[in-house]
Amino acid sequence: MTRPRILVLIPARMAATRLPGKPLLDIAGLPMIVHVLRRAQAAGIGGVAVATDTPDIADVVTAHGFEAVMTRADHPSGSDRIYEALGKLDPRGEVEIVINLQGDFPTIEPDNIRDVLAPLADPAVDIATLAAEIHTEEEALNPNVVKMVGSPISPKRLRALYFTRATAPWGDGPRYHHIGLYAYRRAALERFVALAPSWLERQEKLEQLRAIEAGMRIDVTIVDTVPRGVDTPADLETARRILAKS
Repeated sequence: MTRPRILVLIPARMAATRLPGKPLLDIAGLPMIVHVLRRAQAAGIGGVAVATDTPDIADVVTAHGFEAVMTRADHPSGSDRIYEALGKLDPRGEVEIVINLQGDFPTIEPDNIRDVLAPLADPAVDIATLAAEIHTEEEALNPNVVKMVGSPISPKRLRALYFTRATAPWGDGPRYHHIGLYAYRRAALERFVALAPSWLERQEKLEQLRAIEAGMRIDVTIVDTVPRGVDTPADLETARRILAKS
């Protein structure tokens, strides 16, 4: 069986509200975006590139030997940005699976980037993503932690039914912390970016609900750890401590 062609795209922009300029912030001697690129490359699953609207980011990426694609500045989301980049990098449509990897995951494990692909072995799945079991009450109650509610398919895989900032599901049993890494079939990404923002997406402020409301199937690989996203100065210091030891 021929292995599908995979492309890892990392959307990156400077205008983060809580931590401006974060793709280029120094972590253990390297810009954050370079750490993410190196981990994507270490996953060894396909091509890797950054999609950005900022020449400074593109310059740093290419200076470290990676590929950068310039995109429009007015994209409402990372999904729209990677879709434009995909068209520029692969106009002949040869790439079959596109991974959207956030540029603020400098500590993500390469294994986890590979793990996101597993559900796409099932042709019924449109989009794949990751989640990890929640083990603390603080995490369960935190609205900044997105919870994935799903139906088990196997010990390490669920079919996503809903995503929410609320503490869900109710009652005894596991709850899952959604990790914002996505693998799209090319046709699914094309369909997704053509959809208007949905009602629940606007209410929860969670883009993936647009796909759920449109009847697209999202399956989830359960992994053991949550990569630390960098959204605040405190997150940045934590990432610096972790990567200083590696």
